Amino acid sequence: MEAAVVDNRPKWLQRLHEWRVEHVSEKMFMIILALIVGFFAAVAAFVLHWIINQIVLLLTSSFDRTHSNWLYLVYPVVGIYLTSLFVRYIVKDNISHGITRILYAISSNKSRLKSHNCWSSVIASAITIGFGGSVGAEAPIVLTGSAIGSNLGQLFHLDRKMLMTLVGCGAAGAIAGIFKAPIAGLVFTLEVLMIDMTMSALLPILVSCVTATVFIYIFKGDAALFTFHLDSVWSVQRIPACVLLGISCGLVSLYFIRMMGVCEDVFAKFKDHPHIKLAIGGTVLSLLIFLFPALYGEGYSSINLLLNGQTEADWNQILNNSLFSGQGSLLIPYIALVLFTKVFATSATNGGGGCGGTFAPSLFIGCFTGFLFSRLWNMHQIGVYVPEKNFALLGMAGVMSGVMHAPLTGIFLIAELTGGYSMFMPLMIVSVCAYLTIIIFEPHSIYGYRLARQGKLLTHHTDHAVLTLMNLDSVIEKDYMSVTPDMELGQIVHKISRSHTSVLPVLDAAGMLLGEIDIAKIRNVLFRIELYHHFTVSQLMVEPKAQLSDATPMADVMRAFDRTGANWLPVFDVENHLKGYISRQRIYTMYRKMVADMSED
Repeated sequence: MEAAVVDNRPKWLQRLHEWRVEHVSEKMFMIILALIVGFFAAVAAFVLHWIINQIVLLLTSSFDRTHSNWLYLVYPVVGIYLTSLFVRYIVKDNISHGITRILYAISSNKSRLKSHNCWSSVIASAITIGFGGSVGAEAPIVLTGSAIGSNLGQLFHLDRKMLMTLVGCGAAGAIAGIFKAPIAGLVFTLEVLMIDMTMSALLPILVSCVTATVFIYIFKGDAALFTFHLDSVWSVQRIPACVLLGISCGLVSLYFIRMMGVCEDVFAKFKDHPHIKLAIGGTVLSLLIFLFPALYGEGYSSINLLLNGQTEADWNQILNNSLFSGQGSLLIPYIALVLFTKVFATSATNGGGGCGGTFAPSLFIGCFTGFLFSRLWNMHQIGVYVPEKNFALLGMAGVMSGVMHAPLTGIFLIAELTGGYSMFMPLMIVSVCAYLTIIIFEPHSIYGYRLARQGKLLTHHTDHAVLTLMNLDSVIEKDYMSVTPDMELGQIVHKISRSHTSVLPVLDAAGMLLGEIDIAKIRNVLFRIELYHHFTVSQLMVEPKAQLSDATPMADVMRAFDRTGANWLPVFDVENHLKGYISRQRIYTMYRKMVADMSED
């Protein structure tokens, strides 16, 4: 079958493959592919941000900053509608929740991503964000980078482990390219995406990060995404404030994850009614942006304002374009409302039909959390003075660490984004405290939350990862011999001679399972010919020790075998019809083989 796939490739590609096998080692080939993936990830990041900036400039450049603008009620709805049309009629596939889709591909699809993911997320997210969608461009670019890596690997028919590495290269290159943060790209892939990372995979990912960063510097210059100047050096006296900020960030992260889940469930009820989703999502989003223009798009301009503001006049600029413009006394309530409504704006964008990620929203919420915390702290003189801009920066790391369950990513990303390496110690304190807080309540990141509920999440735990990768359908023995309740022992013996299993299901006329014949338990009568007309199936059958569904997670299947001690268990489909039998020996054999494969360097 593999040869047939190779034959379908163009002649030049076949010759290139043959030359590569003969002259280039696998390690060197992976380095070359990592370079290519890193370059295209940087190109995708540059193109996406350029398109977004052009759309935003075209739509909002003429706005009067001293008054609210009614067009905020229109643009987001138009953006969501255009995106939904693009996805429905051109892409014809679900491209939302980019990082979640990568995790799913790694978990259940052998790291295979569709070819349209190399470009579709760029266009869809550019339209969504440019018109005001309150989401981030990072997840779509990460999906794009990973898809480039996956499809490049599929082109050369690489194995599962090499494909997974290339997916990681694409994701790491995307993060590095977007933020000009190579270390953060590497750490993100290690913490969020990959399982059992080996040294053979580490070098290609690092190469991809460096390549993407170099080319994004060439395309956009060396300016950091966020401007930050440290005016007040961190001191030991601020440790209590940092700890409390970390705990606050953890709780805000919990609110963000849980509320996103609730909102997604609401929109999921209307999955077959796209116009209702558009109406709900568009209405919520446009009203929120009209009231709080800071929610428009990624919100990076608001972040930069809080990171660089030093006086009330500077901070009050965040009220521009809103109904609260010029009312500085309402700054704190405004900040708090923006913070807590951001999750609804993000959910409404994606739920209504838009395309974007939660990466930028977590940075946005973190910045507002840190600023609000420090402002209230200073206003009430709780302890030593804490600089608002510093704590806005720390809040970004804290909420990101909590939402993603990735404290290292939060630390290194914010440090690289802002050049704030002198803030390393408080970044670590806040990120760790935020992470330790959220894991008390929520064991999964926002990306793993959806898959965990479906039992499809691949983790760093080898046992869990192997069980997730195992496909139940592939180990079901469907070639079984069934019997009816009125069959005599002699007929059972004839069935046993042709059976591949040590159990025979007993089915009624409708095909429903009544019981089973365990061959081991009737051995004492099998060879007694005089009893062949004396016993019937109904007299010899027993109840199965357990019943499994074809949707049962493999971890539960293993537990069922351990609990019952059975060698064979029946598997049923959604209509409760017998699908086949599954063997304990076959499962454990496959399990041992996959553990061995994953443990190889």
